Amino acid sequence: MNQRAHAAPAETARVPAQSRSEQSVREAPGFPAGPPVARGEHTHGERPIPQPRVAVQRPSVRGQVLDALRTALVSGDLAPGAVYSAPALGERFGVSATPVREAMQQLALEGAVEVVPNRGFRVVERGARELAELAEVRALIEVPVILRLARSVPAERWAALRPLAEETVRAAASGCRATYAEADRAFHRAVLALADNEQLVQIAEDLHRRAVPRQRGRADLMADAGEHAALLDALVAGELDAVRRLVAGHFAAG
Repeated sequence: MNQRAHAAPAETARVPAQSRSEQSVREAPGFPAGPPVARGEHTHGERPIPQPRVAVQRPSVRGQVLDALRTALVSGDLAPGAVYSAPALGERFGVSATPVREAMQQLALEGAVEVVPNRGFRVVERGARELAELAEVRALIEVPVILRLARSVPAERWAALRPLAEETVRAAASGCRATYAEADRAFHRAVLALADNEQLVQIAEDLHRRAVPRQRGRADLMADAGEHAALLDALVAGELDAVRRLVAGHFAAG
């Protein structure tokens, strides 16, 4: 028998209900009664699933659910090591199990969850060593690129990224890990996009998603965001030694 979700934190956004055809999404005051549990996946004994922090609003149900699940993973609403079934998650999203299962398959490809036959999906637990290894790989990719760009990109193009750096500071001040992770990813994506290499950007984003630590306090987020602003200042000023020091330290702190 499915467990009902406990009361969600105040900052959690509600997810609208899904129509029978799943062609449109309507806002609702809370979690509606979802579709019946599909056969083949056991839902008993699962952790209560908090309300997701992102509202489902776009036409693509699978894409909306995927975004909501990514946010829940970063925020810790989906606990590392816990197993969740698609029917149980679908009930709480107000959609069928199908778009949830499809979104979870994508997350499995990204290494965020793993398939548990006849049960659902287990949230991957990343230890300190694995996070350190991922941070090292990110550094091996991003540091040389940023240093190369520092020698060729004009100051005005770096200055144009100032709003993104400021957004990471605002996101860090909120203390929400999911909000900060998205702002941080947007900043790094914009920096790497100056290399005009889409494959580089995609690989870096995949590593970023895998490497985000789930246990980071507001002070850690603020320090990380402050490094973005300092790095941008050095890039605008053309201070290559400062750029080298800041970008290496940014990933080492990872």
